[in-house]
Amino acid sequence: MTQSSALAIVLAAGKGTRMKSDLPKVLHRIAGAPMLAHVLQAGSAAGIARGCLVVGPNMEAVGEAGQAVDAGLDVFVQPEQLGTADAVKAALPALEAGQGPILVLYGDTPLLRAETLKAVVGELDAGADLVVVGFEADDPTGYGRLLFDEEGRLAGIREEKDASTAERALTLCNSGIVAFRSGETLKTLLARIGNDNAKGEYYLTDAVSLARADGLHARVVLSNAEEVLGVNSRAELAVAEAAMQMRLRNVAMAHGVTLIAPETVFFSYDTAIGRDVVIQPNVIIGPGVTIDDGATIMGFCHFENARIGPGATVGPFARLRPGAELAKNAHVGNFVEIKNAHVHEGAKVNHLTYIGDASVGAKANIGAGTITCNYDGFAKHRTEIGEGAFIGSNSSLVAPVKVGDGAFVGSGSVVTKDVPEDALAVSRVPQQNHEGWAGKVRARRTRDKSK
Repeated sequence: MTQSSALAIVLAAGKGTRMKSDLPKVLHRIAGAPMLAHVLQAGSAAGIARGCLVVGPNMEAVGEAGQAVDAGLDVFVQPEQLGTADAVKAALPALEAGQGPILVLYGDTPLLRAETLKAVVGELDAGADLVVVGFEADDPTGYGRLLFDEEGRLAGIREEKDASTAERALTLCNSGIVAFRSGETLKTLLARIGNDNAKGEYYLTDAVSLARADGLHARVVLSNAEEVLGVNSRAELAVAEAAMQMRLRNVAMAHGVTLIAPETVFFSYDTAIGRDVVIQPNVIIGPGVTIDDGATIMGFCHFENARIGPGATVGPFARLRPGAELAKNAHVGNFVEIKNAHVHEGAKVNHLTYIGDASVGAKANIGAGTITCNYDGFAKHRTEIGEGAFIGSNSSLVAPVKVGDGAFVGSGSVVTKDVPEDALAVSRVPQQNHEGWAGKVRARRTRDKSK
């Protein structure tokens, strides 16, 4: 029995009414990815090769989101929400494809760790027939309680509405995650679960007492309350986001990243950062970002789907949009926006500039206030700036256009034609000085104001 033969059944049919949202609950994002994606990735990281998803009616978007993570994911529909055991029954066809252990997970627990799932499969491999993930709760209100016999063996789970006063005083709680040694074990127990309880639902937790009655061996894997937090409201979503960000920050720092004010830096689930990177306060890193060794990120920057090369410097107040790629030792400064553009090695784009759909050659210098005019109202066009080129301040490069290697563009120019290598391009209205004009206008306006 190994993780690779296991099947994860992920329950995601809940409507999430407390979220007050038109978006299915499990599609709300944590660190840039849907909660469901985090659960599926935890299973994959644990080596669980097979998975299936249980959704409610008209929840095609949830199935599509799951299959975006795992193209081979089977999706089943639970027609009515009659409890967790009923939801698992919807996925019974998936059990026919293999003989390995079955893990029942939940799509709204984004902080679940692969290590816990490995421990669960390990207990099954060591002889357990059923494994429950439990946790100690400071406030157990609302959770099912784990019940043990006089010999300390797991004997059952009592939902709070059905619990006695003594049982409600217990603090070891059920996370909802439960695993079975085989599909046959699960099917045998499911067939006998009834709905004689306060809510009239079919509780998967009843499988524990049924297993005990059959002489099967049930065990508990301990987790913590944070890891198995189920998100049911916007407030809990914020709690989960904060916990995930703390986890991501700690991983980054453990791998050699300096965070000046960690609590102000926000990562995405897939952020990749090299060693000796320094990130100053108030930086937001969206999905799809890679930051290579030795880069420096100054404060108040925002990145998404971008790559920052080794030794590059970015910010403060810089924005890298999708397709931005900075090469080794590139400089992007304050109030600069880069989109779908490659800034080559040693190039500098330091002030108040927009570079979109462009290539900036190695060691080129882009002056303050420069923009690449990439959109003509119908289509995007590309600007190519050669190696060592110098673009003067407040210039507009109207794409499609090329500025050759070593060329200069004079400040304030509007460049609409290609500039040859080593040439100077100047496009300005000749300056005219009208002597005394300002004094006359000022005097007239002062008189008008006093009337």
